[in-house]
Amino acid sequence: MEDVLDLYHEPYDPKRPVVCMDETSKQLVSELRPPSAPEPGRPARFDYEYERCGTANVFMFSEPLGGWRWVPVTQRRTRVDWALAIRELLDRHYPDAPIVRLVMDNLNVHSVGSLYEAFEPQEARRLAARLEIHHTPRHGSWLNVAEIELKALALQCLDRRIGSITTLRREVRAWERDRNRAAVEIDWRFTTADARIKLKRLYPQVRA
Repeated sequence: MEDVLDLYHEPYDPKRPVVCMDETSKQLVSELRPPSAPEPGRPARFDYEYERCGTANVFMFSEPLGGWRWVPVTQRRTRVDWALAIRELLDRHYPDAPIVRLVMDNLNVHSVGSLYEAFEPQEARRLAARLEIHHTPRHGSWLNVAEIELKALALQCLDRRIGSITTLRREVRAWERDRNRAAVEIDWRFTTADARIKLKRLYPQVRA
């Protein structure tokens, strides 16, 4: 926990950016009947019936100090999907950063081993050498700033029926573009000193 908290309060370093990563699942749901548009004195109306169209996975990569996020949408959440996203993150979005400090939870997919499952050993090693991984503690996913971004995405973009992965990608891309254009940052204020006071019960008791 303290490792992640201390990391959030280090000064911005473009050569060693801190990127937080998380993901969520989105149920794809289409309308069986077109919604009725609002009219004077009558709000828009939606039929309660719908059709399930499967699910999609939404990855969230967020750089808190840079006011930047990248939100790729995939059909599944497998080791290979994660590895492909990591390669794109490093090679496309951070090509000049020797090291990217990646904050994420301990899900089995989130490991260097996934890189070796997706790529040849030489390529996997190249990517792994550029990652400095910082795991949030068990039951401590709330320490991941990417969760805050996912909450904003859910409230501002995903809180409605979306029937296809194509539409989902388009809508998420528009949200990502607008939020990046506004350079929305996360003002994280919880510190290691706060944790030692407010979460004192979680620390081992040292007997004199």
